[in-house]
Amino acid sequence: MFSRVNVGRVSGLIVDQIRLLIRDGMLSAGDRLPSERELGERFGVSRVTVREALRGLEANGLVTIRVGARGGAFVTAPTSKHVGEGITDLLTLSGLTASEVTEARRVFEMGFVPLVCERADEQDIAELNEICDRADAAIAEGGYPVSLSAEFHVRVAKASHNAAIEMLAQSFHGPMLMSLQQAQDEDPKVGIVGTHEHRQFVQAVRKRDVAAAEAVMSKHLARTADRVRAPKTTRKKRK
Repeated sequence: MFSRVNVGRVSGLIVDQIRLLIRDGMLSAGDRLPSERELGERFGVSRVTVREALRGLEANGLVTIRVGARGGAFVTAPTSKHVGEGITDLLTLSGLTASEVTEARRVFEMGFVPLVCERADEQDIAELNEICDRADAAIAEGGYPVSLSAEFHVRVAKASHNAAIEMLAQSFHGPMLMSLQQAQDEDPKVGIVGTHEHRQFVQAVRKRDVAAAEAVMSKHLARTADRVRAPKTTRKKRK
């Protein structure tokens, strides 16, 4: 299953090979990889190189390394946290703007509003209202952390009862926080209006009123877009 490597950055080639085996289903979550000594023999490299590769796989959330008699490197499914960190890194390194993030949110979040209206249950409604309650309390105390807004929108995605939608929303948490923080920097009152709109959205979902829910969400996201939209004359051009 493993083939010898002898060129380039060897540990990186090992990471790529194991990642491909996981994608192709030849290695599944819970599988234990061979020992460092065995992997070294199969790849034709030293245990030090194997150890470096395993650290890389662990950092990417593809394996979990356990110590002890029953320890070793075990394949694990990458979590939305790791995916989200990757998206955040991509956002930072590629120079994407808060405006682009918000535009992407408008396309993505508006798309699953009908599913939320159809599938949200009483627990979803209760937990969304609880987030609004915490937002009201924060505003009453003179501050509003934008993390509450991000939490609300991720919870709305969960109310779609579609695991793929929820994972994508969780993965976008970091970029969303960045864009929301910029919106708040532009308008400190953004949390007050936003929480009121959150309440309206929950009420529309409770009534299964898709049109009303879409209208609230559209207005809500458009207002955020207005706060983070950079003037065309000042936006940095990409090469």
